[in-house]
Amino acid sequence: MQYMHIPGTDIRISRLCLGTMTFGSPVAQEDAVRLTRYALDEHGINFVDTANMYEGYRRVAGSAGGVAEEILGRAMQGRRGEFVLATKVGMKVGPLPEDENTSPDAIRVQLRRSLRRLATDYVDLYYLHRYDPHTPPHDIVRAIGRELAAGTVRAWGVSNYTAGQLEALAQAARDEGVAPPAMCQPALSLLNTAAMTDGLLSCCEREHVGVVPYQVLQGGLLTGKYRRGQDAPEGSRMAEKPDWMKPVTDETHALLARCEEAAGREGISMAQYALRWALRQQAVVSALVGVKRPDQLDEAVGAL
Repeated sequence: MQYMHIPGTDIRISRLCLGTMTFGSPVAQEDAVRLTRYALDEHGINFVDTANMYEGYRRVAGSAGGVAEEILGRAMQGRRGEFVLATKVGMKVGPLPEDENTSPDAIRVQLRRSLRRLATDYVDLYYLHRYDPHTPPHDIVRAIGRELAAGTVRAWGVSNYTAGQLEALAQAARDEGVAPPAMCQPALSLLNTAAMTDGLLSCCEREHVGVVPYQVLQGGLLTGKYRRGQDAPEGSRMAEKPDWMKPVTDETHALLARCEEAAGREGISMAQYALRWALRQQAVVSALVGVKRPDQLDEAVGAL
């Protein structure tokens, strides 16, 4: 396994990060525990990503979440120090004001709920899951600063932010004397290069923020499993959770065909080609991979 550091810290992370959005459903608890330990023991993948809202395919807007965090707490039992753990706050997980967004109260309340579910007293990386237009950046930064000072958070970052939103938050951190955001998690793939064209990756490089892209395989589209004119394979996301997938256009099919040809020329799988591409992009330090089975993880590691 290859490793890098979260910028500005001594936290060493694997170049692949295990995603947990499907933990609970379709990946059952015991399978998820085994998969998490397999990632570390067989491949050295120490970087694990979750969120307070994750509960697998059962998730609906505003539901309580917490399932993936509880599973990770079990997976890390007795081995917490071997993992670099990232979780998130900001999506709606209930009816109360502190159940969504990133106000100081939400950060304080949701972090402690996450810590309890994860059976730990700190997280290595705490992401703001989405931009909060209702809370001033300086208020957010001060709340994060309190958690950094308390040791409940070692580093922090953002997800689903624009370049301008990230710059404003970084400036607020400088104003407040708080460690700046260290990581950014945008959607990025061969089928979605908006983070490149809208200047986010360049902003991250300027601000010394590491990038950990998600949707690198675009819900499985970039694995080659979906074929024009054929039903989605049994057990695939398109078959089990089609509302999480965008319609596949003729233009997308044409791009997928070009990607498959390019992967063939390099003698690697389409999924490996897509992961390798993502890892080579500006400011990228690790890439998220969501898998259901150990063999899928084995294939992903082959991209390195």
